Amino acid sequence: MALTTIDPTPALVVIDLQKGIVSARTDSPVTAAVKQATDLATEFRRHGLPVVLVNVTGRAPGRTEAGRRSGSSAALPPGWADLIDELDVQPTDQLITKRRRSAFHDTGLDTLLRDLGATQVVLAGISTSSGVESTARSASDYGYHVVLATDAMADPDADAHRHSVERVFPKLGETATAAEITVMLETTR
Repeated sequence: MALTTIDPTPALVVIDLQKGIVSARTDSPVTAAVKQATDLATEFRRHGLPVVLVNVTGRAPGRTEAGRRSGSSAALPPGWADLIDELDVQPTDQLITKRRRSAFHDTGLDTLLRDLGATQVVLAGISTSSGVESTARSASDYGYHVVLATDAMADPDADAHRHSVERVFPKLGETATAAEITVMLETTR
């Protein structure tokens, strides 16, 4: 479903745009997603709207058939979880560290958003089929109006990205490009 409206208090939630993840992915979808996500952060700040920047420092301990990446039990290298410089973190930004796929799981994000008066979340980040999708599912379950900035996200697996955008996201909320969201912000403010 295409974006129909911007609520009075939307919050931008940017997932896992951190040095250890982004630096490992220099392909054009990641570069484009970073640009669109940082542009959205700039626009939300300009309008005095909440910007939540999420990084990840852990994973669920359970076994999976896909297994663990080599060295996943080792300590993270210095700076791995630091947010990328392009985000230009501001004092008004809210910072959340997650240890699971969803930014809502054991982080206090729901309480933070409710305290800010947010009823709508705009999601961007990496990876589309994991952190972004998990957070979108949780946001929907918590009753937020979910907007997915489809050009402000990327995934290491192009097919997984496409599946999330085309098949999953329309069931969880509304989809739009960063430019469409920006235009809607301009017309409703």
